[in-house]
Amino acid sequence: MARITLEELNELGDEDLEEEEEPMEEEEQSRLFTHWEAVASTHQVSLPQDMAGPIAEMTRHNQTREPVPYVSISQHEKCEETAYEERLYPAGKWACITKGEPKYEQSISLGFMKLIRYICKENSLARHLGMTVPVVNEIHLNKEGTELLPDVLTAYYLPGEFQLNPPLPMDPEIQIIERAPLQVITRVFYGTTTEETILREIHLLWELLGSPDNVLRETYMVAAYQNPGVPNRRNEIWFIRRAD
Repeated sequence: MARITLEELNELGDEDLEEEEEPMEEEEQSRLFTHWEAVASTHQVSLPQDMAGPIAEMTRHNQTREPVPYVSISQHEKCEETAYEERLYPAGKWACITKGEPKYEQSISLGFMKLIRYICKENSLARHLGMTVPVVNEIHLNKEGTELLPDVLTAYYLPGEFQLNPPLPMDPEIQIIERAPLQVITRVFYGTTTEETILREIHLLWELLGSPDNVLRETYMVAAYQNPGVPNRRNEIWFIRRAD
């Protein structure tokens, strides 16, 4: 099956892809599709033609992205810069899908391609729901901590107006999950998100933290904020505090 990476559509291009009031002309939609097809190819994935409509829909709403709410508990500095931050994310409803492709990039591609359709009208309200950031990928490591396991859960936070009554997905693979409050330790990193870079960032944060007992060691999250066309795009690695 053809795929597009999770981050390909998380935030569409800032220079040319501006929000439009009127339906997009066929020529412009074709240009937009070609742009994202080229971006997808850099990740060794192909973009199916039926994603042209959802891409155009996301572009029209490109300027509005609702942040996932959280409370900052503490910030820790090293060399006068923030090394990591501890946050509390309140309980909330997320649209989630799990995929287990051979590569991390393939799993998030296939998962988010389905989520983007849900966001762009393939829901019980038949309307665009609006984008939230970050989109979060939950990953699992083997016991040795040397590689990622195939299954990756990709999660989209429902905008505030839909938290009480989430629109139902048309795709049976997508589940609406109520997540309990989540306390995480986060560290920003920039650039690509591959298995190699993720493992590197996990190792770096463990070095900063030492060995706290109340942090999960086999489950982590990767938060994506920007599109992959941005050379130094922002991401975060999240360590999860154990629930009391």
